[in-house]
Amino acid sequence: MAEKQSILGRIAQLAKANINSLIDRAEDPQKMLDQLVRDYTNNIADAEQAVAQTIGNLRLAEQDYNEDVRAATEWSSKALAASQMADQYRGKGDTVNADKFDNLAKVALRKQMDAESEVKQEGPLIETQRATVDKLKSGLAMMKDKLGELKNKRDSLVARQKSAEAQQQVQQSLASINVLDPTSEISRFEDAVRREEAQAMGQAEVAATSFDSQFAQLAAADDDIEIEARLAALKQGASPAVAIEPTVVTAAIEDGSYKAYPASAQ
Repeated sequence: MAEKQSILGRIAQLAKANINSLIDRAEDPQKMLDQLVRDYTNNIADAEQAVAQTIGNLRLAEQDYNEDVRAATEWSSKALAASQMADQYRGKGDTVNADKFDNLAKVALRKQMDAESEVKQEGPLIETQRATVDKLKSGLAMMKDKLGELKNKRDSLVARQKSAEAQQQVQQSLASINVLDPTSEISRFEDAVRREEAQAMGQAEVAATSFDSQFAQLAAADDDIEIEARLAALKQGASPAVAIEPTVVTAAIEDGSYKAYPASAQ
């Protein structure tokens, strides 16, 4: 009985617990909620066992009570029947049988009184057990409601924590970007392109310092001078000079070698 009262006390205490106040005072609300969920879950399991045991005991007591009520009724009927039989024998002048059935009626009345005494004693106990069962059931239902509330609060808190962590990651990602300038990313890309262009220009200058490029520049400069000279001659009405003299078909063989002579040498 003391164990049941202890469980009933725990149920009442947990059912009346102010969850919001506990969470507000907790250093780590999530750990507090997890611990409360475990406590409520364990106590609900104990409460369910206590309720089942109390209900079982109540049902046994009710059966005993009903049996005693039925016994009191039966002994009352037996006492009445014995008394009536005694009266019949006494009316016939048979005092011996009359006394015999009167004694049986007295025994039946004693049994009836014992059964009624049991009924009187069991009645209040049964009412107490019924009240206990009702309290246990009510407290159990409240604890289950509290457990559901705890789980909802825990899930909500976890979701809020994950949302806050995601927002922090987004803020850290955006920290290097000027959110007030929508073209900041374009400017960064343009800077990268300009650096690549500058590198290409530097490589071109390095290539221009080679001897081949220098001679190529000199040949290009001579060509430019020749073109300017010919243009000046054209403007003065003169035909442009032919830089290459034609060779004649005639040839001479000297010392076994073949030579071709230009026309001016003829």
